[in-house]
Amino acid sequence: MLKIEHLSKVYPNGTVALKDVSFEVADGEFLAVIGLSGSGKSTLLRCINRLIEPTEGKITWNGIDVTAASGGDIRKIRRQMGFIFQQFNLVRRSSVLTNVLSGRLGYVNPYQSLVGYFSPDDHKRALRNLERLGLSEKAYVRADSLSGGQQQRVGIARALMQEPTLILADEPVASLDPVLSHSILKYLEQLNKEDKLTVLCSLHFLDLVHRYATRAIALKDGQLVFEGLPNEIDDAQFKSIYGKEAERVSII
Repeated sequence: MLKIEHLSKVYPNGTVALKDVSFEVADGEFLAVIGLSGSGKSTLLRCINRLIEPTEGKITWNGIDVTAASGGDIRKIRRQMGFIFQQFNLVRRSSVLTNVLSGRLGYVNPYQSLVGYFSPDDHKRALRNLERLGLSEKAYVRADSLSGGQQQRVGIARALMQEPTLILADEPVASLDPVLSHSILKYLEQLNKEDKLTVLCSLHFLDLVHRYATRAIALKDGQLVFEGLPNEIDDAQFKSIYGKEAERVSII
């Protein structure tokens, strides 16, 4: 269970990114986070694993107060939270395998991480994850030789190296075309259903939310303005989230 209570984030320049946001996510849910660009979606996901420090509020994950954790405790918590970035966040000149292995850094000691040492078991785990993502033949090529969809699959394989129970996906298909968007979300759906991983995924297109999410929340100007089932987002709700001038766009 993930519990967000009265979460707020104010950046040093005075920008209010989140304002008194509260909601819960049950184990095994696929929760879509929707809203306009700048609504606070990325800040929310990054606050959950403390990549960004919340200003106020409390985040509880499986009974552990994430907001109060420090040092080694944060390291242990982050092992359970795989993060998938919009822009892939790969070391482009390194091999695909090296990028995937970097997801294991939370399990090796600091010296090993500095010299890039990973155990034979870690190498086997990385290759298994690449096989699962359909990238076995790309293990030893440079990451920058891959297409955008392939790079995002590397990002998913890297996140799986943490052996997470929660996946945080920050607009993982925003830079991909419709066909690849469905491909990536199908992999996340597979992890959600087969591995019982809880998924929080920020998305723009409502038809993707309807197709993949079990529940949805919406942010507007940093505030929670909707929480419920995807099919409960009717035209009135859509306008309240995205603005009166917004039009629904289908992504086939």
